[in-house]
Amino acid sequence: MVYDILLLLYFVGVFLGLCLIFRKSGIPFWKALIPVYNIVLWIKICGKDWKWYIYFLIPAINIFTFLLLVVETAKVFRRYNFWEQTFAVIFPWIYLPALGFSKLPYFDPKNNPPHKVSELRDWVDAIVFALVAAIIIRGKFFELYHIPSSSMEKTLLVGDRTLVSKYSYGARVTMTPLSIPLVHNVMPLTGGQVESYLDWIELPYHRYPGLGSVQRYDAVVFNYPDGDTMCSAQFSNRSYYDLVREYGREAVWNDRVVDASGTPIPIGKIRVRPLDKRENFIKRCIGLPGDTLAIHDQQVFINGQPLADPSYLQFTYAVLFKPGMGMPRKVLDEMGVSSEDYGNALLQQQYMGTPYYMLPLTRQMAQQLSQRYDVADVQPVVFPALDDSRDLFPHDTIHQWSVDNYGPIHIPAAGETINLTSENIAIYQRLITSYEHNTLEIRDGQFFINGTPTTQYRVRQNYYWMMGDNRHNSADSRYWGFVPEDHILGKFIAVLWSHDKDHGKIRWNRCFKSIKSFD
Repeated sequence: MVYDILLLLYFVGVFLGLCLIFRKSGIPFWKALIPVYNIVLWIKICGKDWKWYIYFLIPAINIFTFLLLVVETAKVFRRYNFWEQTFAVIFPWIYLPALGFSKLPYFDPKNNPPHKVSELRDWVDAIVFALVAAIIIRGKFFELYHIPSSSMEKTLLVGDRTLVSKYSYGARVTMTPLSIPLVHNVMPLTGGQVESYLDWIELPYHRYPGLGSVQRYDAVVFNYPDGDTMCSAQFSNRSYYDLVREYGREAVWNDRVVDASGTPIPIGKIRVRPLDKRENFIKRCIGLPGDTLAIHDQQVFINGQPLADPSYLQFTYAVLFKPGMGMPRKVLDEMGVSSEDYGNALLQQQYMGTPYYMLPLTRQMAQQLSQRYDVADVQPVVFPALDDSRDLFPHDTIHQWSVDNYGPIHIPAAGETINLTSENIAIYQRLITSYEHNTLEIRDGQFFINGTPTTQYRVRQNYYWMMGDNRHNSADSRYWGFVPEDHILGKFIAVLWSHDKDHGKIRWNRCFKSIKSFD
């Protein structure tokens, strides 16, 4: 409600300021209330040419144009002070009415003498203006994301630079306002050890209206749900909660974690991060609020019906080359298998003592390989349900699931009432406590939420189920559960450009490839 009031004040302030400025310039004030026509008159008041009309028609560019026009408005009142113009750009809803109510006269720009500023002032003006505009566009409209891992291959590749729309689902209000602009959670050149924000002020969640809601198959960017607490030496490679489950809280907190071979696993500092400063993930939305999801032998079922697979879905296949024939690395490189995946396959060969290469492939790639003269066998790898599946959500001993045989699990919707039982409490415990900020105690088999005994819980927000297209190499909802609505950032729109680190070249065939190309 508070954010809606602030947004209303912004628009009311701008329109009020324009009404007063129109009146000072000799134009009837009511014309400032007519959409589009008011922009035409405003441009005329500031003495700008026809190109400005075009700028206002271009998405994102029109944000720059609006802010520039605010500065030009200050100039026709002969207000040239740097700090005043900076204030005008940041707070136009305050500055324009103040200018309109002031006793300052309007000067026709045709009669204004040229105002010269130093070259340094020119640069400072440009930097401040660009910074403010970039913050607005990045926070409310678009953002660029770099794909760092292979969890979405072959849909999105390592090295892709993607355009993500914030307005598709509605822009989320910044929750941690005391932060360095255009930096996510750590300062550059510090090795990830210095935060770029202060958590002294944390604002409540609010999302402005968008073009729609999350749909099935959308590639969605969101804050890592398991990333509220993290180890600085691990980032998102290993969840803090996974490490505690496997090695114990004391070992993690004292940085004394070692793997099965005795090799130390670095922990670093343990940090608690605000919601909007957690790591950004991108996965495909598979389950919507209210759905019941299950996976049987790699096939996803939604509400009992099989779900069509995305076009570029990958699973692990065991590939056996004929002895003494061909060059596996060259063949696999031509097929699109990355150096990282090939290296991992070699390590698995050594660890398992098998001649098979365990490789992530699309079904089409697997079929093509099986038809080669130098390939002896290609077999899909399916992981059965496990007796102990605590690596997977909900990390208990009741649900004996695997990545390929999982569920059924119900995905909660806002307003839905969940009946709590000893069998499902592990599924909904984090939702109740961490995501919706309640206390939950279990005493003598009885559930107490915020101190009140109950057998039910009414869900406050929508939840989603996200999975990577590289199904056997993706840390997704099968490992950490639901993605709350307040964690959602935006929707993948297109690959702007892509760099292939294996071959050191640009993938021109992926540049400007829209989301429709991956459906």
